[in-house]
Amino acid sequence: MLILAIILFGIVAGGVAQIILGRSMKDVDWTTAVVTGLLGSFVGGLGLSLLTGNGLDLHATGLIGSILGALLLTWAWGFWRRSREG
Repeated sequence: MLILAIILFGIVAGGVAQIILGRSMKDVDWTTAVVTGLLGSFVGGLGLSLLTGNGLDLHATGLIGSILGALLLTWAWGFWRRSREG
């Protein structure tokens, strides 16, 4: 059940990250949202949960870490794409 929650929240976190970074709801690139959300959720959520001592349980720190990780990865991906386009 925890894996399903991580996947679902990762997708939502990726979409929220794009909206926070300035995209409108209809302009969200869901492919990027899924990838950055899942990776951000895994790295940021797990990292912050372990750092605060909550372990692998589902806590608010993990959810906050998921959004922060997705924000960081979405920003980095956008920066990399803009630099490659010229």
